[in-house]
Amino acid sequence: MKRDKIIYYVATGLLTLLMLFSVSMYFFKHDDVSAMFTNFGYPTYIIYPYAVAKLLGLVALWLPNFKTLKEWAYSAFFFAFILAFFAHYMIGDGEQTGALIALVLLGVSYIFYKRINK
Repeated sequence: MKRDKIIYYVATGLLTLLMLFSVSMYFFKHDDVSAMFTNFGYPTYIIYPYAVAKLLGLVALWLPNFKTLKEWAYSAFFFAFILAFFAHYMIGDGEQTGALIALVLLGVSYIFYKRINK
């Protein structure tokens, strides 16, 4: 059980760091992110709301008593990472590795969250 908790917290912590890096890029390197979103064909007005949604999702992952909200956050991150992976892959910019790492960390975090909360 202790091993499972360690794995859960390490995976969730690494995922959190990756997402905080992403959010910081959205806020502090807006011009670069705006160019990236334009290359994807996405509107640039969703950058700030998307960054806030990522932050709220991280808060939901770390809240201990809101299990339904946590499930929704895991689901939202899953779809966001899948879409990010394919968006990067389809335009061929070679940046899909971050989304793949995030997806793996999310999967490990979710599996071990379920294990420690049987």
